[in-house]
Parts: sequence; structure tokens; C-alpha cells
Amino acid sequence: MHVGGVVITPGPINRHAPLEIAPKGVPIIQWEKEGAEEAGLVKIDLLGNRSLAVIRDAVADLRAGGHAFDEATWQPEDDPATQGLVSRGLTMGCFYIESPATRLLQEKAGRGDYEHLVIHSSIIRPAANDYIQEYLHRLHGAPWQHIHPLLAPILEETYGIMVYQEQVSQAAGALAGFSHAEGDRLRKVMTWKDKGRALGDYREKFVAGALARRVSHACIDEVWSMMMSFAGYSFCKPHSASYARVSFQAAYLKAHYPAEFMAAVISNQGGFYSAFAYVSEARRLGLTVLPPCVNRSRVRWSGRNGRMRVGLMAVKGLGRETMGKVIAERERRPYADFDDFLHRVRPDEDEARALIHAGAFGGPHPNTDPAELLWRLARGRRLREEAAREQDLFAAPPPASAPPLPPGDQLERLRCQYAVLDFLPGCHPMVLFAESLRGKKIIKARDLARHVGRRVRLAGWLITGKTVWTKTDDPMQFLSFEDETGLVETTFFPTAYRRFAMMLDWSRPYLLEGLVEENFGAVTVSVEQVAKVGGR
Repeated sequence: MHVGGVVITPGPINRHAPLEIAPKGVPIIQWEKEGAEEAGLVKIDLLGNRSLAVIRDAVADLRAGGHAFDEATWQPEDDPATQGLVSRGLTMGCFYIESPATRLLQEKAGRGDYEHLVIHSSIIRPAANDYIQEYLHRLHGAPWQHIHPLLAPILEETYGIMVYQEQVSQAAGALAGFSHAEGDRLRKVMTWKDKGRALGDYREKFVAGALARRVSHACIDEVWSMMMSFAGYSFCKPHSASYARVSFQAAYLKAHYPAEFMAAVISNQGGFYSAFAYVSEARRLGLTVLPPCVNRSRVRWSGRNGRMRVGLMAVKGLGRETMGKVIAERERRPYADFDDFLHRVRPDEDEARALIHAGAFGGPHPNTDPAELLWRLARGRRLREEAAREQDLFAAPPPASAPPLPPGDQLERLRCQYAVLDFLPGCHPMVLFAESLRGKKIIKARDLARHVGRRVRLAGWLITGKTVWTKTDDPMQFLSFEDETGLVETTFFPTAYRRFAMMLDWSRPYLLEGLVEENFGAVTVSVEQVAKVGGR
């Protein structure tokens, strides 16, 4: 059952296809998509896109902040600042162009215009690595010729390389005499899970048709190999063009209104990365990330004037009902202090502790050590335990000053904050491991470009990754790390993958050693050694 598949018929659907009731209780046809197409039914996949909500929410925040934002006259594709951001691959948070592979492609290409982004949105497919490299050579001025003159009109706009699905159909027609229907059928067969047998038949027909047009065997093999790079995953040009439109809208908002945009990205809990990575990106954009606050935070994150406020939704263990009550009570009047908050909101003790560690009482208690608030919480619990059962459990306790408490350890305070937020608003969590890294001769992410061709040691927090398979079916990984200065894209070739893949997780930093490499201006590291930072 397709998550968003819709079949449209000219009359009652049971006159055109057999129906059944799915386990979810909705009617579905008994044919899979290929059968529906064979029967001539119109099939449309209607899928949700969380990035549209990101754009909607960012624009709504802008308007709430007094910006006269007119979407009717909005042309982000023509905006120089947006094009510059896209051309440098600074698109974390931007729909479809934020993955490490796409950001690296943008950086290598150095093109931020709409037409090239449409190409990049389609060429970035698993089986096309060799063609991407050739595309980059041609894009940067290397001489090239079309595979065959008959394909020149079809592939001119994409530098002689097949990028879009429809180019497969068109090439089959131009080179081997396929009809339009046959070419389109070939395009569809390549996306099937069980396509081997059918493709064999199409290859025979393709070879015979091309030979009849006096195309050489070498050219036939080259064209067929390029077609097969589409197998299982590819886009048609209209699909890529519409995606690129949304990508540009997101990139425009990031370029001009980064606080509102990044807040909307995190609030919608979508995208390629975790809140941890997006918070780091916000700091790299120069934003001030403010901790959650019982008197200022909304449930969702908010941004304005270069500041981004953490939403209550980020606090682990804080229930949705409690969040709603925090907002409702605050709208009546701000919380005077911690005891006032407890009396009016009545959170669970674990929720209160989480808010303390998150720094959410910095408004009513700007200079109060968390230890004092924890003492007040414990004192209230003791008084409740001593009180009669019918006593209001959150009655305001008699006023009392906290006893002299030793000043809290700053690192421990940050560790507790990280434990309830999974990030640190004010700094990068790498600071928690500064002592462990002392004397290790670490190279920072921002300085890697000065060490191309050398083996270096760096420390980074693992933020995302992807496992792929080589042509010999050996697993390898592309992993992204970051430190407080920037991102590091790394490659774990099969040998390194086998040695280190099982020790890596997403909740800590690692000490990496490897070779710094550069490709069309983009710097990466091929990792050879990995060790945990801090020894835990």
C-alpha cells in the first residue's frame, strides 16, 4: 500500500479495478502500480513535504515580527545572496540540497543558479558517481564531445551526460529507433525491483536498433552503461525543477532571515540532521542561541533579529500537557520565581529537574546556581511528604533561603544541560572534552584546507552518515563530523569501515586520523584511525 498513492477513474472505481479493504480500513485496488498502469488507470502519488511547513512557519514568524513579506513577488532564484549561499554548499537545513553529498557537489561545482541546481538535484543518484566526476570536469572547462552526434540535441543542456529520466527515453528513440511508448517503457522498467529479465530484452532491441543506424559497439556499450546508472533511482526534469524551486525558497530564507529559518527547521523536526547539528549551524551563521525560558519560550523554537530561542519541545521528559500549561499560565502573568512556577504549573518532579538543568529559569532567576533551585525543589518535596495527605501538594512552601552551597562546577552544569537537551545553546559540546584533547595536536575543521595532502589528527562530533557499497559489494561509509569551528566530511573506505564502524555512535566526539584530500575545491578526510575522546 503506497503511503500517498491515489488512483483516479472516470466513474466508480469498482468498475475499473478489483477492490479490497486494507488492514488500515481504507479501500485499495488489488493491483500493484504496474498493473494499474497496464490497465490504463491514472495513478498519482501525493506526498507530504515537511520543508513546505518549514517555509510556511518561517514566513509566518517574519510577518509576526513586522516584516512585509510578499510571496506573490518573491523570486529567490534571482537573488545574488541566495545564489552565493547555494554555490558554496552552505545549505544545511535547505530542502533536498542539505545532504553532505549534495553540499559537496554544490561546493565543487561552484554554481548557484537555478538551472545548474536542477541538474544537481537529479544527477546526485547512487550509481552516478563516475558521471558526476566527469560532469564536474566538463563544467569547469575540460574539453568533451558528445557520445554520438544523434544524442547532441538531447544532452546539450547537461554537458553530454544523461541526467533526467526522459533523456533515457529520448536517447533510446534517437539512437536505436525506439518508439515513444517503448522508450518510456524502458525508463519505467529500470525502476522495477525485478528488472533484470526485462532489461535483457530491451538491451537486445537497443543494440539491434543502434547497429542498424551504424552506431559502434563501443558507443552502444557506453550509452547503455550511462542509462543503467539510472536503475532504481532517478528523477525527470520537472520533478527536479519543482524540487529546486523549494530548495531556493529555503535557501533565500536562510540567507536573509537565518534565525526565523533555523527555528522553523528545528521546530518541524525534519531534514537530514538532528537538532544538535542545526544548533551548531545556527552558531556558525552568527546567531545567538538562547536557552529555553519558562517566561519566554514557546512550545516551538522561535527566531528574531539574529537570536534563536530554544522551544520547550526540546526539553527531554517535559510532557505536552505541561508545556501547554506553562504557556497558558504565563499568558495570565509571568512567573515571579521558581516557587511561583511550581505552585501554578505543578510539573512532575522529573519535569521540574529537566527545566532546571535546561536553564529554563534564567528569566526569573538570572544569576541563580541550579544547585539552589534543586535545593528548593527537594525542600518542597520534603515539606509535602511531611504534610497531611489532603494538603495541596503544590502549595507555596513557607519562604526560606537556601543554605550556603558550594559553587557548582561549570562543566558539570553543561553536562547536565546537554543531558536534557542533546545540545548546548551557548557553546559546542566539544568544550566538555577540552581536557582530554589537550596536547593532542588537533587540527580544527576550519583549517583543514591548509593541510591538503597531509595526514592530520582532528576531533569531531559525529552528526550524520551514510553506508554505501563498492562495485565489489564491500561496505564503506561517508560520515560527517563537526567541531566548534565547522564541518568535516569524511570517507571510511572498506578497510577503515571494517575496523571502526561498530564503535561509532552519535552521542560523543571521536579522535580521527587520516589524509586530507581536495576535489574541485572541496576538502574531505579519508579516515585511517579512530579513537574515542575521553576514554568512555
